[in-house]
Amino acid sequence: MRLEGKVALISGGARGIGAAMSTRFAAEGAHVCIGDIEDAAGLALAKIIQSAGQDARFMRLDVTDSAAWQAAVDTLVADFDGVDILVNNAGIYDRRPLEEISEEAWDRVMDVNAKGPFLGAKAVIPAMRMKGGGSIVNISSTAGIRGSVASHYGASKGAVRLLTKSIAGTYAKDGIRCNSVHPGPVETEMGYAAVPEAVRAERFGRIPLGRFADPSEIANAVLFLASDEASFMTGSEMVVDGGSTAV
Repeated sequence: MRLEGKVALISGGARGIGAAMSTRFAAEGAHVCIGDIEDAAGLALAKIIQSAGQDARFMRLDVTDSAAWQAAVDTLVADFDGVDILVNNAGIYDRRPLEEISEEAWDRVMDVNAKGPFLGAKAVIPAMRMKGGGSIVNISSTAGIRGSVASHYGASKGAVRLLTKSIAGTYAKDGIRCNSVHPGPVETEMGYAAVPEAVRAERFGRIPLGRFADPSEIANAVLFLASDEASFMTGSEMVVDGGSTAV
């Protein structure tokens, strides 16, 4: 198993890409903490994972709340003597263009998508240092590489991209790696599952592989970066987009 005995905290771990990661990490032997504000979904997913004989727990986590982050990390340190893996996955999406965005909408997207990973890393780095290292994987987006109609979303994901590199350079001396994953369109409730068929067909045409990603395909990329197989990777960007940024 690729994560045998590792302690993994996954924000936004109850649905979509996060649920795929929680399930996959547990199957690979990790002690998974599903951090989310979706109580019912998180508890249900933890129960499903436990019924398969694997280890998972749900912990309510508002990623914009530093105290909630610290409480989650403190609990894992008390139970497992540290944290090995953090996946900053929680995020929100708002497609409105700049002129239609209120200050409140801008702040909300930046708080969840950019401040959340900052607070998560800040809380977990001391616990990782205590264990001699760890792996942080930040979920950005192709919008963080080439921009987006939704300027606040693109700005937030661009911030995550550069936050990743800052963490990687600063904490390599502590054995802490930090990498980012940049998904393109994914079949999730937050993503593109509800897009009308005519629009989907047009967007498929922009993707060389001709479809949107399944959440499990993003989870596979994150699993690699979280595992020791990526032991010489830090500050890297893994783009998982079916080739859409290549054309």
